[in-house]
Amino acid sequence: MKRIIFQVVGLLIFVLFLSDTLLAIPAFARKYNMSCTTCHAPAPRLKAYGDEFAGNGFVLSDKTNPRYYVNTGDDDLFLIRDLPLAVRLDGLVTYNHNNSDKSDFNAPYNLKLLSGGEIAPDIAYYFYFFFSERGHVAGIEDAFLMFNNLFGTELDLYIGQFQVSDPLFKRELRLTFDDYDIYKTKVGASRINLAYDRGIMLTYGFDTGTDIIVEVLNGTGIGGADVLKNFDYDKHKNFAGRISQDIGDYFRIGGFGYYGKEDLEQGGDYFTNEVWYAGGDLTLSIDDLFELNAQFLLRKDSQPVSKILYSNAENIETKGMFAELIYTPDGDKSKWYAAALYNWQDSDYAHLNISKATGHIGWVLRRNIRLFTEITYDLENEFGQVGIGFVTAF
Repeated sequence: MKRIIFQVVGLLIFVLFLSDTLLAIPAFARKYNMSCTTCHAPAPRLKAYGDEFAGNGFVLSDKTNPRYYVNTGDDDLFLIRDLPLAVRLDGLVTYNHNNSDKSDFNAPYNLKLLSGGEIAPDIAYYFYFFFSERGHVAGIEDAFLMFNNLFGTELDLYIGQFQVSDPLFKRELRLTFDDYDIYKTKVGASRINLAYDRGIMLTYGFDTGTDIIVEVLNGTGIGGADVLKNFDYDKHKNFAGRISQDIGDYFRIGGFGYYGKEDLEQGGDYFTNEVWYAGGDLTLSIDDLFELNAQFLLRKDSQPVSKILYSNAENIETKGMFAELIYTPDGDKSKWYAAALYNWQDSDYAHLNISKATGHIGWVLRRNIRLFTEITYDLENEFGQVGIGFVTAF
């Protein structure tokens, strides 16, 4: 225990030193000369204004930046004067992570280079490159072009790589080290989950507070191309859709569906798996003090493994949910915050079962630097893990 305490104190000293030296701000705040609290509370969690900013092609509708482009004398050429770049660096110390009975310095845990912005009126881009993710070069994850307000309407088009679950709850914007597990789950040999994929996404928002999202996807994740230089490994395309409705100023409900097929190979056996998801979600926000997010999903796989190799191969059902509660006592000006997360999953394949609870407390040293401590208890496997770390963006 003494060794663990010394490690934690050492990390705190290291992070306190960082807080006095990393004074730069991320790319979007730098562009508009504004505080991170305009969009985040705390970073990377988005406020409603930040969500609107992202959905508007990373442009503030009520603020302009006339020197954003170089004046080339060509009305059809838009060149960004200064390429917007930002860095995110995360690290932590853990004890008994994944029931390892070890203390470990996970620093850096993530190191990203991010860039995004408007490249022409109503056309924007966004991507980030993982220099290091858990000690490996992970490469590009989010990477897309966005066409905003197509045909003079509220229709937006995204094309590239993104998370299928982004219209629900964005994993990259969560405050906890622990994740939204049901979005990441793959069943058997299936390549399908609700994390990263390639495709297109169409979004449309109505004045009534109704939002509709449709996605057309490869259904193969974001692995490398095959020998024919195709990213999709089969002839199928998968489809996802969501509809959500604001009810008053504080409440939102949504429904989600997904359907797709995939051709799989396992142990020399070739077969087709049919996958569908159905579920609902809700968000309750109370005066910038409390936010409750909840998601439930049912997934069914017709045949995710080989019938030659496994007796239980057909009609596999997996249910999952998470509930997240966030408390910010002073809204976007909060110097500390608290979060709780519960993940539950039940599957016909017992090794996919999950039940765990997380408590998280964070301190905002600077708007773009925060410390946190987090405790997770795995009720399914009966062990606990502890972490203390930092998240920086500059």
